[in-house]
Amino acid sequence: MLNLISLLIGAVALLLGILAFFPLLGWAYWIIIPIALVGLGFGVVSRQKSGRNLNLVVIVIGIVRLMLGGGIV
Repeated sequence: MLNLISLLIGAVALLLGILAFFPLLGWAYWIIIPIALVGLGFGVVSRQKSGRNLNLVVIVIGIVRLMLGGGIV
C-alpha cells in the first residue's frame, strides 16, 4: 500500500516536472522536489523499490534542472 502511495506521489511530481521543463517555469522545481521527497519517504518504508526509484529519478532531474538554470549554485 505504501508503494502505491509512493508511486502516485511520484507520478504527480513527474507530471508537474514535465510541465516545469518549459522555459521560465524552472522555479517550480523548488516545489516539486519536496513533493518527491515525501513520495521517497513512503517508498523507503515500503517493501518494493519501484516507488522509491521513481521519486529518486524525479528528484535527480529536478536538481539537475535547477543547477542548469542557476537555481542551485
